[in-house]
Formats: sequence, C-alpha cells, structure tokens
Amino acid sequence: MIKSELVARLAQANPHLYQRDVERIVSTIFDEISAALARGDRVELRGFGAFSVKSRPARTGRNPRTGEPVHVDEKSVPFFKTGKELRERLNNADIADDKLMVDDSDDGDD
Repeated sequence: MIKSELVARLAQANPHLYQRDVERIVSTIFDEISAALARGDRVELRGFGAFSVKSRPARTGRNPRTGEPVHVDEKSVPFFKTGKELRERLNNADIADDKLMVDDSDDGDD
C-alpha cells in the first residue's frame, strides 16, 4: 500500500471527511514522525511499533567495482521495531491463511 492508497481507504472509511483533509492529516502525521526522528526522539505507537534512530559507526567499506577500501562516515539510520499486537496479528493471520488453504483443498469428497 502506498500513501495515496492509505489516504483513499481512510477517506472511504470516513465519508464525513474530505479527501484533502485526510491527505493533510496523513501528511502531518508522517511529518511529525520524521521531525521527531530528525531530533533523535523515539516515536512509539502502542500496539503498532516504535520508530527510533540508530547510529552506524564509521567503517571501512569496499568499492564494489574496484575492490579498493573506502572510508564510510558515521551515519544515522531509521529503525522500526514492531509492537507485540502487530506481531501477533501478523502471525495469527498466517495461521488463519494456512488453515483456509487447507480447508480450501478439502473438496468434501470424504
């Protein structure tokens, strides 16, 4: 799902809101998460997960074309850790899908 699909689904689920307002809300949420991460803050959405920033130390890498050693500077990277409820929902969905596949293969000719 991409951002425009998310906006469309939210607008459809909330017909009392204009689509442009939903777009503004979604953009504001993403902007706030991005700004918090840029400040080095952690953003936790209970049940969904937590966004944080991890620091990668400087290291010596390799140029893939020549194989020469190359210095890679220290950098910050975004990190997302799933929440317990999201993990459980994903894992239970897999189990439910597997069960459906087993049930679908049973054509009732027993």
